[in-house]
Amino acid sequence: MPCYFDALTSSQPPVTDQPHMNSVYGAPSYELTSDSVTLSVTRTGGMLGPVTFTSGETLFSPYALAPWQPDELEGDMPNLLKYLRGDFFCLPFGPQDKGAPHGDTANADWHLVQHEKNLLHLAIEPGDVGGKVEKIIRLRPGHAVIYSEHLISGLEGNFSYGNHPILDFSNLDEGEGRITTSPFRWGSVNRGLFSDPAADEYQTLLPGAHFSTLKEVALADTPPDSRSSAKSSGTTDLTCYPSRKGFEDLVMLVNEDPTPEQPFAWTAAVLNDHVWFSLKNPSDFPATLMWISNGGRRSSPWEGRHLGRIGLEEVCSYFAENVTASRQNLLHEEGVPTTRSFSADKKVSLKILQAASPVPPGFGAVASILPKGPEMVALTSDTGITIDVAAQWEFVVNPS
Repeated sequence: MPCYFDALTSSQPPVTDQPHMNSVYGAPSYELTSDSVTLSVTRTGGMLGPVTFTSGETLFSPYALAPWQPDELEGDMPNLLKYLRGDFFCLPFGPQDKGAPHGDTANADWHLVQHEKNLLHLAIEPGDVGGKVEKIIRLRPGHAVIYSEHLISGLEGNFSYGNHPILDFSNLDEGEGRITTSPFRWGSVNRGLFSDPAADEYQTLLPGAHFSTLKEVALADTPPDSRSSAKSSGTTDLTCYPSRKGFEDLVMLVNEDPTPEQPFAWTAAVLNDHVWFSLKNPSDFPATLMWISNGGRRSSPWEGRHLGRIGLEEVCSYFAENVTASRQNLLHEEGVPTTRSFSADKKVSLKILQAASPVPPGFGAVASILPKGPEMVALTSDTGITIDVAAQWEFVVNPS
């Protein structure tokens, strides 16, 4: 990496939690600010959110907050649900046979290691999987970008994992937001039942339906349940959101391998006059999950009020199943890894870049994101408009 980021991770003695914490949306949180980004990270669960991107006098806050605060929920619920917001790291990914969903990394407390002007460094020693996970968030002046790294050490075995950003489209009109990704070679609706009517949950996409474009994904005749064999009833366009109110669905797509011209994979969402996008190395995160959450869960704490949210999650996992299912390597024939082998004596760095920018009227949906020198990417829309955004894209491509 360029020496700018090397300088940010210079050795510093550990610091205490308390001087750097504030209560944000009901959660004790660490905060970090630059001229272009203001963000909070919860101590419990290490959840990034809320986040405000600044461009001149224009503010943009795309990350979702749950329609409840932690102290508003009654009963025994995992911290994941109590604090649900923004983006968080999951290790292992999905519900677990034993332990909290998405692992201790999304439920337990993180401690502060280092806090500087452009750097927030947290760590956790998860009791469910062992080892150590460090969360290192960097900001850079003039960049409306969050440079996020998770550094894993001391972990032994095959595990699923993922970054879990959730965006809020609830203030947009039906279908007004636009969601696109870099080219993918394989796409499928969740193979099993994602939303179970027995748990007062409902889905509308056809389980296991394959697709080659997000614009044509098969619908079921009726919301499928465990007692019926759903059949296709036409298609729907997943690039337009919010849509399909009252349903909760999940799809997975596998990105094309990088090339010299396209060295990273991307996911993008246009909300009104701004675009949010993420960049990743598909070798680290081979798949993208779209958790389409538009009021399809009616039980507590959801109660049908988690509306217009969508998780655009970068993962190495078998859909949103638990690590046991991921370890079965069920997508081997498609050449899709669903776990990664970790060795206790080797560190693994997993990096995601998440950014935002204003877009001009009539921009439409993102059609491509390409490098433009080491400090810039060019976003071109389906209407032919191109904007340049300051972003050090090599952060996700080059090893640490």
